[in-house]
Amino acid sequence: MRQEPLDLRKETIYVFEDRLVRFAGESVKFTRTLPKDLESEYYRDQLIRSSGSSALNYGEAQGTITKKDFLHKSSISRKELKESRATLKVLAYLNEGDSEKRNWLLEEVEELVAICSKMINNKR
Repeated sequence: MRQEPLDLRKETIYVFEDRLVRFAGESVKFTRTLPKDLESEYYRDQLIRSSGSSALNYGEAQGTITKKDFLHKSSISRKELKESRATLKVLAYLNEGDSEKRNWLLEEVEELVAICSKMINNKR
């Protein structure tokens, strides 16, 4: 039995960590659409590392004891999201990978950066 492809724009996830995990997973899936050349390999690896790191660092932030530690780990998560955004922008400039998926990732990362920034500002 074959499932219909998931329309990511219709599925709403309200738990921030779950959205980060989905972003990291969808980033990995997107990198599979990139060509197999030296340049794409560089950006593929970069996007996989930064998107995954944003989810992992936010997961660590959830286990911190102090407000300072939470702010530090959340700030790292935001930094990694911004790095993912820059990588996706380079790939968009080069018109690499599936454009629909890439555009969805760019929209999602903008929202994730905004949410993370708001959480950090509210915690200060």
